[in-house]
Amino acid sequence: MTQARSAFSDNFKVIGLVSTGHFVSHFYMLLIPPLFPLLRTEFGVGYTELGLAIAAFSLITGLTQAPIGFLVDRIGARKILIAGLALESLAFICIGLWPSYWMLVAMMALAGLANAVYHPADYAILNASVAHQGMGKAFSIHTASGMLGNAVAPGTMVLLIYIADWKSGLIACGLFGLAITLCIAINSSVLKDPTSDPEKNTPRSTQDGLKLLFSLPVLLGALFFLGIAIMGYGVSTFGVSTLTVIHGITVADAAAILSAYLFASPIGVLCGGWIADRIQNHHVFAASCFILLSVIFFCLAGIDLNLWVIAVLLVCAGFFSGTVSPSRDMLIRSLAPPTEMGKVFGFVSTGFNVAGVLAPPLFGYILDHYSANSVFWCVGAVSLLTVLTVLTTGKNRPQTNNQEKKKL
Repeated sequence: MTQARSAFSDNFKVIGLVSTGHFVSHFYMLLIPPLFPLLRTEFGVGYTELGLAIAAFSLITGLTQAPIGFLVDRIGARKILIAGLALESLAFICIGLWPSYWMLVAMMALAGLANAVYHPADYAILNASVAHQGMGKAFSIHTASGMLGNAVAPGTMVLLIYIADWKSGLIACGLFGLAITLCIAINSSVLKDPTSDPEKNTPRSTQDGLKLLFSLPVLLGALFFLGIAIMGYGVSTFGVSTLTVIHGITVADAAAILSAYLFASPIGVLCGGWIADRIQNHHVFAASCFILLSVIFFCLAGIDLNLWVIAVLLVCAGFFSGTVSPSRDMLIRSLAPPTEMGKVFGFVSTGFNVAGVLAPPLFGYILDHYSANSVFWCVGAVSLLTVLTVLTTGKNRPQTNNQEKKKL
């Protein structure tokens, strides 16, 4: 009984520490965009230049995430997670201390490098530290904490500007990140990863690691992440514009519906964690969710609906898109042995960054040159294509990884 209680306490602590770091990473992602009107005047630049600073963040993350995954598997996830969190916190402190446009671009690029550590390091730690029977819930809490970080960042920045100014606000947020870094470092002994056990730490050579990443299941997993992210960008970035045109509702109503969609997602994530721990065929469950999502968006694109029906459908879409996340992570987890988790999650997560580059201009072009309905038709079509990637990934995953011993 005492041993079981101790294991539960350690699991709870690990999930809390890693999820807090993930919260901070997403919190930092949305600190700068609310400042655009102020920075435009302060630095004497346009929105295009400010957008390039955000693009630098995403580009550097996308380019370095997979290599950092190799590093995680080689030297350990704990050190890299702590270093990344500290580096990103210092980047935002520097923007506040020495404000200029080029400092903004340079520090956003540095923050992008730091941001690349979270997915490889977090998933490697969770996989090595948390009991197998609770892995789905661990993944769901991790994902939901990131969504919460996105949700609170804009309001926090506005409040800090009201209390002081934007420079002091960024410095305060950076100091908050350093405090979290110190907390994780002090408690890092509970954070395990494959390098914690030298007898089990038998990472592959770089050549073998690359062979794993370019195997069919992992490539399909990357496409799986790409499809999910494209759908998300289509709804979150252009959902308001699309709804006001095709259904004739006000911007305020469309924004309220989009907010409900976004808040339904973390609720779905937490429910999805409970489900993921109780099923075996995660790819079948995920595919079912994507089929439901495609039906919802096809209805939004092709049927004249009233306000309440639109709201209900989008809340359901947010819930199902969240519910699929833990099963998504469990499926990717099955693609590699424990010593390769960093590189696999680092590689497939680049699908998010590729979507961040491709999806906004794609949907903007569709909205500019075709009927607004085409945005939701496209989102529904991507959802159906994602069904193919997830089912094929599940069928081609290594069978040796499907039957794991439970961690005590």
